[in-house]
Amino acid sequence: MSRPDACWAVESSGVHGKGVFATRHMAAGERVIEYVGEVITMAEAIRRHPHDANNPDHTFYFHLDDGRVIDALYGGNDSKWINHSCRPNCVPDVVKGRIFIQTRRPVFRGEELTFDYSLFSDEPLTEALKARYACRCGAKKCRGTMLRTD
Repeated sequence: MSRPDACWAVESSGVHGKGVFATRHMAAGERVIEYVGEVITMAEAIRRHPHDANNPDHTFYFHLDDGRVIDALYGGNDSKWINHSCRPNCVPDVVKGRIFIQTRRPVFRGEELTFDYSLFSDEPLTEALKARYACRCGAKKCRGTMLRTD
C-alpha cells in the first residue's frame, strides 16, 4: 500500500494490470521509489521461475549488474507495479547496488509512471520471442517488445 506521503498510487492500468500513477507533479530527476525485494542469486531466480504457471513470462525480477536479482514478489513494494514503456518517464538509478526509480522528465499528476524494462534473454531474438514479451505501451515509436533489441 502507498505511504500517506507518497507521490504515487497503485491503480488499474491501461498498459497492463496494475500500474503506478503520480498523485502530484514531479520534477525531472526526482527520486520516486526504491525497487526492493529479496535479493537472490540468478540460480535461485531460475529455480523459482515461474512465479505464475499460467503466465510464466511475468515476474517481479530486477537484474542487478553483479548477477544477482531482486525478487519483488517477496518483500517488494509498490515499485513492482511500475509498467514498461518504450518511451518511459522514469529510469532506474543504481546507487551502491540499490535501485531507485527516478523521473527522467517532468511527470504530471495522474500520469502513469513507466521505465524501459530492457529485458534480455539467452534465447535467439526471434519474432516469436518478441511476441512472448509483447509491449502494450502505445508509444509512437514502440519497438513492440519489452526485450532489449540492440
